[in-house]
Amino acid sequence: MIDRDEASAVLSDIKDMVARVRQSRIYDFASQFIVVAGGFVIAGNLATYVAPRYATYIWVAVNVLTVLISFAIGLAGRRQTGVNAFDSRVLVAFLLFYGFGLLCTGVLGHFGSREIGTFWPTYFMLFYCIAGLWFGRAFIFIGLGITVLTLIGYFFITSDIFLLWMAVVNGGGLIVSGLWMRWGE
Repeated sequence: MIDRDEASAVLSDIKDMVARVRQSRIYDFASQFIVVAGGFVIAGNLATYVAPRYATYIWVAVNVLTVLISFAIGLAGRRQTGVNAFDSRVLVAFLLFYGFGLLCTGVLGHFGSREIGTFWPTYFMLFYCIAGLWFGRAFIFIGLGITVLTLIGYFFITSDIFLLWMAVVNGGGLIVSGLWMRWGE
């Protein structure tokens, strides 16, 4: 027979274990998404570097593919775990996110290509940092790290190689951080 203090300690241990498993599942889903999104970002920056006049089409395709892969990863996760990681709320969140970004860049701001190339990554990383407040510090480190490197590029990297910088910093940073979340955290 266990006393009240021992029972409380066991329940506390169970609660800690549940929290660790939950965070592990979140990091597993997020790391898959982040690595694939990082690949799309690298491809988008390189394609824009090679064919800058098609940048709008390239980035629409990158963003649509990112949403679709998020849906596919969520669907695969649901089959595997029974938990729906991509529901209508996630789709609405994506639509609101992109809608506000387009409002800022296309209506309110008169951004050049360099400013747009800086705005979108830092805007994405703001939400990584916010997610980190709930889901773990890895998101905060990712968000702040990529934001700082993006701003270094904006202020110190010449325009002729800025997109290459962003391919490495943003796309490569996402891939490295996604792998870190998967195996290093």
